[in-house]
Amino acid sequence: MKVFFVGAGPGDPELLTVKAQRLLKNCRFCIYAGSLVSPAVLELLPVDAERHDSATLDLDQIVGLFTAARTRGLDVIRLHTGEPALFGAIGEQMDALDALGIDYEVVPGVSSFQAAAAELRVELTAPGIAQTVVLTRVAGRTPVPEQQSLQRLAASRATLCLFLSVDKIDEIAATLGPHYGEDCPVAVVFRASWPDQKLVRGTIGDIAARVHEQGISRTAMVLVGHALQRPLPHASRLYDPQFTHGYRGKGVDE
Repeated sequence: MKVFFVGAGPGDPELLTVKAQRLLKNCRFCIYAGSLVSPAVLELLPVDAERHDSATLDLDQIVGLFTAARTRGLDVIRLHTGEPALFGAIGEQMDALDALGIDYEVVPGVSSFQAAAAELRVELTAPGIAQTVVLTRVAGRTPVPEQQSLQRLAASRATLCLFLSVDKIDEIAATLGPHYGEDCPVAVVFRASWPDQKLVRGTIGDIAARVHEQGISRTAMVLVGHALQRPLPHASRLYDPQFTHGYRGKGVDE
């Protein structure tokens, strides 16, 4: 018996890995992350697969399902949204499985920050502007270490991808304005890759009003940074004919 922590991706079932699709199509026992998992992804499960919605379960109850499946000799698909390693709370589940001697494997998935960037048609890094991408969240019911607060991270002027934070869009704008400038691009992507996806573009100065106007208060990714601007002020050196590297030396025709 084995537990597979599978990344369900952002929503579009075509963004699942080939491995994730194969596991889902052969699944007999699935524990999935409630309404956050797209129904289109759940449709890949066999009609007779046993399904458990983890939205109403605590850790002990989830572990109880793992042990029940072991008793029956069934592998378990633990289906998490996006990429399980990001805000997926899989660490505590793996600790419990270690204690029980139950084997497990993690199958990566496409994260919502990646899907959001794709839908916005932007690159999160840009030469001379941002070479660092920060994946984080704003403190709420779950605290954030002080040294990793938004105020501290803002000093880097890196591209920020904020999970689970759109309900604090006013606070985000007020905190980032002094560091990034009121004209810094911001984008909010609600349910990236889902049929009801919404894209809201703006600046630090006006994004809060735009988001409130759209009625978005959850299930959205917030992206902030000057790398989001289009067109970029200058191109990467990678394809500059004067820039040589191991595959393109001086005098080498392209």
